[in-house]
Amino acid sequence: MSDTADFPLVQFMREEFDPVAELGRIRAEHPVFPMEIPGSQTVYLVTRWEDVRAVLGDHERFSNDFAGVIGLGSNQEDPGGLGFRDPPEHTRLRKYLTPEFTMRRLRRLEPRIEAMVAEHLDRIEAMGPTVDLVAEFALPIPSLVVCELLGVPYDERADFVKLSKDRFDFTAGPEASLQAINDAMTYLTDLVARERKNPGEGLLGQLLRAHGDELDDRTLASMADGLLTGGHDTSTSMLALGTLWLLRHPEEADKVREVDGYINDVVEELLRYMTVVQVAFPRFARDDLELHGHQIKKGEMVLCSLAGANRDPALGEAMDEVRPGRESAGSHLAFGHGIHRCIGAPLAQMEMRIAFPALLRRFPGLRVAGEVPFRELAIVYGVKELPVAW
Repeated sequence: MSDTADFPLVQFMREEFDPVAELGRIRAEHPVFPMEIPGSQTVYLVTRWEDVRAVLGDHERFSNDFAGVIGLGSNQEDPGGLGFRDPPEHTRLRKYLTPEFTMRRLRRLEPRIEAMVAEHLDRIEAMGPTVDLVAEFALPIPSLVVCELLGVPYDERADFVKLSKDRFDFTAGPEASLQAINDAMTYLTDLVARERKNPGEGLLGQLLRAHGDELDDRTLASMADGLLTGGHDTSTSMLALGTLWLLRHPEEADKVREVDGYINDVVEELLRYMTVVQVAFPRFARDDLELHGHQIKKGEMVLCSLAGANRDPALGEAMDEVRPGRESAGSHLAFGHGIHRCIGAPLAQMEMRIAFPALLRRFPGLRVAGEVPFRELAIVYGVKELPVAW
């Protein structure tokens, strides 16, 4: 393997649950791997756990300001969200959200998540086998959880769930996905305006009561859209992939059904093993710098492979296997690291801790009932469908 390659897309490729073998070879032989994008600059791929953690934790040398680096000129073009902002703006916006994502605050959502899961299991049971577990379980539940979190009115949730689904449905082409994103922002901006007049009990209402004078409607809508983007497709993928893995390992599924608390270890290990967000938001060198002997110029992009880092042998033995209860369980980078670590991580973990045992207990004979198509070249990895019967 040469020291430089045409942009190989290896960081987005999988063989079912596993990153392709070439990513492991890059990690072993090239701690920083330069990749050439045709007609553009060099991009540096970082794959080792220690290096990925160092880059993600260093906001002094690396910027997340995508719009600023490439010179976008209007708010409409700005990708928005916390993941594309640097301090002090990132610090200012995140401080508003942080109190809403403490476990104490999130526990108020737990009964509603349990009810949502039960309602969808009732619906699946009534439909009878065979069903697509992605469409009937893994996809709608995260959308409804975001609805509950934000305070979307009950009579608008079906439409909101459709908007959530359509933005991640690329089968209709990129234009349809972009239109769904625009429609979601339009809806959220309108919702914020309504909440400003009559704040509800959801996150938007809470933020407007406490900080309404400090946040304009578009900024708050953009923050809400970031929560939707970060909490929908990722949780859908984890629910589907995690269920598939458990059905292929019935002894582990039995433990989840029968052993109190075992699901906590399973969730942490599945998060590491699956790493559905394959690469972190791109980082850009703030100035000329050196990384593992490579001279990286100001403005050049660094991509951190979370999937590669979470399989790094430096983390422990047999990292290509699922072993719940690892000593290094809390060290995985599935939610990122540093100031940009996913703020919704506790909520995602709660969803999985509730959903997996409930599904497996309701349908003890649950089994895969057909071919499972996996996504290809995906930033957020997952399955397109998961046909099951019982």
